[in-house]
Amino acid sequence: MNSLDILRREADLLAMSAIGQPPHKGVPACPGLNLGETVRHIGGGYRSVLAWIRLGREPEAGEWQEYPAPQEDPLDFMRSGAEAVIAELEAHDEDEPCATWWPDQQNYGFWRRRLAHETTLHRMDVQGAAGMEVGAVADEVAVDGVDEVLTLWLGHKLDVLGVRGSRDSLVTIQVEDHLWLTRCGPRGSSAWRVVDPEDAHVADAQVSAGPMTMYRWLWGRLPDRLVTTVGDDDAIAQLWALLRLATK
Repeated sequence: MNSLDILRREADLLAMSAIGQPPHKGVPACPGLNLGETVRHIGGGYRSVLAWIRLGREPEAGEWQEYPAPQEDPLDFMRSGAEAVIAELEAHDEDEPCATWWPDQQNYGFWRRRLAHETTLHRMDVQGAAGMEVGAVADEVAVDGVDEVLTLWLGHKLDVLGVRGSRDSLVTIQVEDHLWLTRCGPRGSSAWRVVDPEDAHVADAQVSAGPMTMYRWLWGRLPDRLVTTVGDDDAIAQLWALLRLATK
């Protein structure tokens, strides 16, 4: 999976999907979010990443351009942000060190992967708001997206936020022959790949779906009826609620 190619392609698709669309159109999967705010958000996000890289730390408010300038078209703001961050990432090898918000991966590869998935997710949001068919991604990309949301957001971001579950529970996530175990509870949350399928039998519940469906479900973009669930519904509900807090 070439994350930089995915980022470049998805940024182009997002921009093309937004052309000519009224900014007030709501994103069906995210009540309260509209097309214009999605485009603005991703444009500001690109600039935030550039600030992270150039400052060597998390930027503070005001250290990057979060909103378009007066009279600047939000779509132009998004496009110029994409061009700038892609050029920066392209100029460095994946393994070259740089500041990120994940201690386990302090290199340019982190930002390539993170922005590839961020852009893909919001491209789907824009297409949904525009009333278009939401374009699928390759299974390899979706599976990597599942791994990222579980290990990075559930397994790390919640700890940074100091958010805990109310009860200990294990939930297996299955995407074809790929398996993850998630642990949530008062001591924190974590997720890891399962090598031996027998290890998944200790779980209280399991959620199964195809790559694209699971990718979108974990990010809160699809309803429960589109995935297959087995076991303790409360354990799944806790996982779902914690993911919403981690990824909001």
